Amino acid sequence: MAFLLVPAFRSGFAADFAGQILLLGLLAVSFDLAWGYTGILSFGQALFFGAGGYAAAMVATQANVTSIFVVLPVALVSGLVFSGFVALLLLAGKRLPSMMFVGLGTLAGSYAAETLAAGWYVIGAANGIPSIPYMTIGHAEIRGVPFYYLILAVVALIYGLSRYMARSQFGLVLAGIRQQESRLVFLGYRIQYFKILVFVVSGAIAGLGGGLFAFQAGYVSPELLGVLMSTKTVFYVFFGGVGTLVGSIYGVAIVEIAGNLLSQAYPAIWPIMLGMILLLVVMFRPSGLIGFVVPLRERIGSFGDSGRKSEGKAKEPQKGTT
Repeated sequence: MAFLLVPAFRSGFAADFAGQILLLGLLAVSFDLAWGYTGILSFGQALFFGAGGYAAAMVATQANVTSIFVVLPVALVSGLVFSGFVALLLLAGKRLPSMMFVGLGTLAGSYAAETLAAGWYVIGAANGIPSIPYMTIGHAEIRGVPFYYLILAVVALIYGLSRYMARSQFGLVLAGIRQQESRLVFLGYRIQYFKILVFVVSGAIAGLGGGLFAFQAGYVSPELLGVLMSTKTVFYVFFGGVGTLVGSIYGVAIVEIAGNLLSQAYPAIWPIMLGMILLLVVMFRPSGLIGFVVPLRERIGSFGDSGRKSEGKAKEPQKGTT
């Protein structure tokens, strides 16, 4: 609700900052789908975010196509293709890969992509791609408040679809993979297919967010693909609350706002202070800040009222007992 009121502020910085938070929140939601709901430690989620951003920027600057009906599908498909390629390398083997193998593999992919982008002059090398034109619909440019509400609408749509998927029967299988993977294998589930599917979906979401980010910021750079962005995404989700989706967005908002305020008040030491805050939250509140609002049984692995009902039945004493 608060995001709806942001354009009411006179300052254009408020809308730009809120739009950036929403798009980073989209990246965090994509990571939460892979890790929080399925147990896939994608430590290179920024690779798909940056791939979507670069693809949209190349179409806009090299092909001079800025239509929303072209650049956003291109960004989404780029994230999907890159995540599909990584999934085939890391998740499609006959033997189930370990969490550490996937984590290190995605981290290496993010580092390799950043290094490649920084040295590839076709895409601007270390300077990236600046001066990206405004997105358009027909002959009209989408900028300012309309662009902000476009971002808000996309984030709300993706969040709603992700929540529906997590609460569906498919989501139950994902929860089973996260909690008892070997048991699902014994029951005959093709775990690799489910993992690849959710990984590709999360990559497509990240790519879409990256495409919007390119037009929101007006440039893309190799850092969007890199290890630092991927690591920040992990902290966003852990800080807000793993396996909640909405906690990912709150995590981004709190971290970015706190970082902005600390950088103004303590310009020399603000990264250290922010890092200490994040460390304390992860150590003493493993469920994330959203845990103060959303109880554990309403999070991952519990669907609707069934968990509460079964818990209540388990606590009822049987008739005839003393």
